[in-house]
Amino acid sequence: MTRAAGGLDPAARDAAFRWIADDVDPAARAELQRVLASALAGDAAAAADLADRMAGPLRFGTAGLRGPLRAGPNGMNRAVVVRATAGLAEWLRAHGRAGGVVVVGRDARHGSEEFHADVAGVLAAAGFDVRVLPRPLPTPVLAFAVRRLAAVAGVQVTASHNPPGDNGYKVYLDAGGQIVPPVDAEIEAAIAASPASVAVPRSSDWSTVDDSLVEEYVTEVAALPTGTARDLRVALTPLHGVGGETAVLALRGAGFTDVHVTASQASPDPDFPTVSFPNPEEPGATDALLALASEVDADIAVALDPDADRCALGVRDRDGAWRMLRGDETGVLLGERVLSTLDRSAHPDPLVATTIVSSSMLRSVAEAHGARYDETLTGFKWLMRAGDGQGTGLVYAYEEALGHCVAPDLVRDKDGISAAVAACDLAAELKAAGRTLLDALDELAVRHGLHLTDQVSVRLGAMTDVQPAMAALRERVPDAVGGRPVTAEDLRPRDNTLALRGDGLRIMIRPSGTEPKLKAYVEIVERAGSTAELAAARERGRATLAALRGDVEALLLG
Repeated sequence: MTRAAGGLDPAARDAAFRWIADDVDPAARAELQRVLASALAGDAAAAADLADRMAGPLRFGTAGLRGPLRAGPNGMNRAVVVRATAGLAEWLRAHGRAGGVVVVGRDARHGSEEFHADVAGVLAAAGFDVRVLPRPLPTPVLAFAVRRLAAVAGVQVTASHNPPGDNGYKVYLDAGGQIVPPVDAEIEAAIAASPASVAVPRSSDWSTVDDSLVEEYVTEVAALPTGTARDLRVALTPLHGVGGETAVLALRGAGFTDVHVTASQASPDPDFPTVSFPNPEEPGATDALLALASEVDADIAVALDPDADRCALGVRDRDGAWRMLRGDETGVLLGERVLSTLDRSAHPDPLVATTIVSSSMLRSVAEAHGARYDETLTGFKWLMRAGDGQGTGLVYAYEEALGHCVAPDLVRDKDGISAAVAACDLAAELKAAGRTLLDALDELAVRHGLHLTDQVSVRLGAMTDVQPAMAALRERVPDAVGGRPVTAEDLRPRDNTLALRGDGLRIMIRPSGTEPKLKAYVEIVERAGSTAELAAARERGRATLAALRGDVEALLLG
């Protein structure tokens, strides 16, 4: 293929001209014209930028779209949103959902207001009864609204915890859950067949949901606590996202009125000025929260991600310093809480679930309570379908990446706000008994084994290297890792994961879905006869994990 001056690919050039002609947004047309002009003038960086923008389309995955805010098919912009919505509308019509209710929500990121108006306009012109949430609100409110309004679909414009320069488009269907294959591929095909964005009809014939639905969500979440203790001081951050106001209302409605919000991160801000990456898992993201917790002498710290579907908890450690709990620690605490307070007359055959890369302690907790347990593929689209494929009897689900569902009947997805309310209910009851979340974790570790987890990853050269690397790994499956005998289980075709299991050891190896990496999720289990023996068991476990890292890295690298 010949290239013009500056390395400009003629195919990218021609595609850019076509996209500019068809783009519904004047500002985006002007943006792409500037990049194209620089590329035509011989600017190598502009040529590379143009090639990347035109390398699309942005793929429609099981949660929808997510990508950088920029003009062109390989970015989040109005033209992409309009065509995506036209494809979604066509899929809904083709599957007997024409004219049904569709709920549209948004976060407060750059572009979200314009995008959600385009979503509403395209769906309204396609004949759907479009209900738009009244303002930027948490993703769980949208998922709740889909169920409560018996909608055929819902769209939330959000990039969740992605960097500030991204946005996204998340789709829920009529049960209020995320889509799964093959629906994602079917919708993507419908998007590919959609006309140019300038040719897609739009209408202003849509309505705005009043605040009563948001109040209903808050009321339902506030009613979740099963304990009576309410003496609890809470430090909370929404990380510049849209969850702060709703979370405070829910906590206060539940009786937790002593709530302190991190002032520098309280208001929605699409630039996320105080964090380099707005994800509670990232180092430094919760520093301001933990400083506030220390300053006000809080009993618990709560971090929501920007669209409030994830929840991380912070606690005061034994040495007095504050730290964040791992997702698995919060997961087993909430799992135990749900099962120990469950109304078994209403839930005679309860099911709890986690993912194949999360800690396996929930299995032992479920057994102790006579509950069913399932491990699914990663992602809440699978967790909500645990057990029989429909999630029948599901009362709790979590994944190690800070996602928790404590009330599947309200929101069939992860919900950071309801998780925060449930965690405060537990923390308050423990405080009333002179105990802490760490005490509860220690007691679970004695009862079910001390489960310690770690992640090991190796970066490959490119995404095209990932599948050959996994294939090569399967050709050299070891009999032992770190001197411990293991047996292997290939989880294909269910998932591209290789499981290695031994006595007190589990290693789950799978490719990253977004980066050229192989990732290993390592778990070991140590036993302690009492809480007094836990410190020694923890030291043994940490030493074992540290020793295993080198062997696991060597295994991944081949």
